[in-house]
Amino acid sequence: MKPVKIGILGLGTVGGGAVNVLKRNAGEIARRAGREIIVSRASARDLTRTRICDTAHIALSADPFEIVNDPDIDVVVELMGGYEPAKQLVLTAIANGKHVVTANKALIALHGNEIFAEAGKKGVMVLFEAAVAGGIPIIKAIREGLAGNRIEWLAGIINGTGNFILSEMRDKGRDFADVLAEAQALGYAEADPTFDIEGIDAGHKLTILASIAFGIPLQFDKVYTEGITRITRADVEYAEALGYRIKHLGMARKTTQGIELRVHPTLIPKRRLIANVDGVMNAVLVCGDAVGPTLYYGAGAGAEPTASAVVADLVDVVRAMTSDPENRVPHLAFQPDAIVDIPVLPAEAIRTAYYLRLTAEDRPGVLADISRILAAHHISIEALIQKEPLAGQSSVPIIMLTQLTLEKEMNAAIAEIEDLATVSGAVNRIRLETLG
Repeated sequence: MKPVKIGILGLGTVGGGAVNVLKRNAGEIARRAGREIIVSRASARDLTRTRICDTAHIALSADPFEIVNDPDIDVVVELMGGYEPAKQLVLTAIANGKHVVTANKALIALHGNEIFAEAGKKGVMVLFEAAVAGGIPIIKAIREGLAGNRIEWLAGIINGTGNFILSEMRDKGRDFADVLAEAQALGYAEADPTFDIEGIDAGHKLTILASIAFGIPLQFDKVYTEGITRITRADVEYAEALGYRIKHLGMARKTTQGIELRVHPTLIPKRRLIANVDGVMNAVLVCGDAVGPTLYYGAGAGAEPTASAVVADLVDVVRAMTSDPENRVPHLAFQPDAIVDIPVLPAEAIRTAYYLRLTAEDRPGVLADISRILAAHHISIEALIQKEPLAGQSSVPIIMLTQLTLEKEMNAAIAEIEDLATVSGAVNRIRLETLG
């Protein structure tokens, strides 16, 4: 059969990795896809830059619009990242009747609803396995492998930078700022690490996972995000002493009231497999009503791990190119007319357990005052640690674990505790999930 010609937009780390995998495994890929897949054209901002891949026999261009408008290109692979010009390039490719493969989680999370609608009109496919958790085939697992299940919840370590920082803080007793600087030096974090450490990157990925898990529209604007900048070495040590580890977790849960969508630091019992995922690795835990909890683990970034997902999408596109659009796997797992706009719950409606750390005066009655405030808001204490004061100090750290409670009640209780004259500074609150 006639080879499928693809055009790659962006020849950076992932683009170069994709070229290498396609060339190295060309024979195996053709056996799986049923047709040869050829990288015909590619675009890059700087055509003189040294690449990690061999660009021989690939027509290079500085203008990506030349590729999406080329009638000889069958599939466009968008690996530029960002919102623009990526969005316009993808929409132009779709308008020209081309299938699209992308690793752009921000693009899908914010503009996926529009992109998929346009793709549906033109009868083309838009695949995005590489947009979440790098080389882990988590989207295919939920969309196809777990199609017989009603997904109850999912939880994921889906940002390697944040996981690396928390792992180093725990294993080596280092401070947040010190590890962040190393992450930047190693290339795990950008010069501006905001997207990673404040949960925005994980929020993009959680948006996509929740949509395919629950059959809801993509709605990044409703994801609650909280970063890891307030996590201290002391918090990591106290969590460990209590039998927990702190992970920057993306959590989506379907309740009778609606959908929880949240990214935040989370205490997880040390015995859970996901609590032992360290360094830059990613993992996603998915619980279906029939299968129960299932765990997916692997590299969340990198040239060839991400390229593995890109190429898998290309194989799927080539396999399905001759099928009727109505018989293809839906973009968001559910048929387009079956997507349901279930309400996403506000953060105050979340129900979870909590870790609290505060500094209070070491004298009688202080702990009783704090306990009375918690009780007034229907918050029960599960465990408590009170340290001895250091020489010459009159204040001590108090660490508490609570039972399940509403976030709204916890917010009110924390405000009252911080108003006590015997409590100094802010109460540090970290949510706790048993993931049972």
